[in-house]
Amino acid sequence: MAKHFNTVILSADSRQCFKELNIGVARPTPEELAEVPHYFIASHSIHDPINAAWYEAYALELLQKLLVNHDSVVVTGGTGLYIKALTDGLDPIPPIDNKIRQEILQTFEKKGVDWLRTQLQAADPLFAAKGEMLNPQRMMRALEVVRSTGQSILQYRSTQKKSRPFGILQIGLELPREQLYHRINQRVDDMMLSGLAQEVQQLLPYRQTNALQTVGYKELFEYFDGKISLDEAVNLIQQNTRRYAKRQMTWFKRQADMHWINLADVKNIIPTIEQLMSRLSHFKPQ
Repeated sequence: MAKHFNTVILSADSRQCFKELNIGVARPTPEELAEVPHYFIASHSIHDPINAAWYEAYALELLQKLLVNHDSVVVTGGTGLYIKALTDGLDPIPPIDNKIRQEILQTFEKKGVDWLRTQLQAADPLFAAKGEMLNPQRMMRALEVVRSTGQSILQYRSTQKKSRPFGILQIGLELPREQLYHRINQRVDDMMLSGLAQEVQQLLPYRQTNALQTVGYKELFEYFDGKISLDEAVNLIQQNTRRYAKRQMTWFKRQADMHWINLADVKNIIPTIEQLMSRLSHFKPQ
């Protein structure tokens, strides 16, 4: 798409932005990065405090500059909250008490995700019912917000869209579930052959950072701890990735403005997008 429209790509992936992570986040290859200019890819460190609110401000400032020289920009990635922050905006969350944050992190390190789940079910049943209850980073964030503010983090997600100085066309790509799951399993196998275990081993000293509380890394940390075998770790990565893909699809299916295209129909993706753009007044030539 970016080559067809002679433009650039802005990633909306909350993990590919970290320069320390490569194989486990399926970062675009050097060849792909050379074909089209990319932004927010390997641009930050796992030690940088990046979240959806930060991304909203970063992306809006960057797009203001990019749209001076480009009629459109392709934003791509699977982090739904980042995309929602960019398209709809987020309500600001009050400052979080750092003592609460550290206490939650330290207790999580000792007691694990089951403790997190129990705490959220008691303190924030709204998030426990609708939030990302398989993502420890999101769970810790939700717990620190409810403990600091007394409100669920979901109540800070804006219900009224903010105005943007550009038009937005949202495209979702989908495949039959069996094909999708087969691709996921194959991708994990390819990652292992490409050296994912070695990448994770090098990151062991930083395993407690928020950026590494994610699928593909936490399972291999357990392997290096001697808790599970390598085969079990690979199977868990595949299983947890399939679950994550299911949650992604559920999230994006809720977006009323999303236009869905079957990925099997590759030849018609560009014509379909051009047709959709022609119907929207904010994409028509001035």
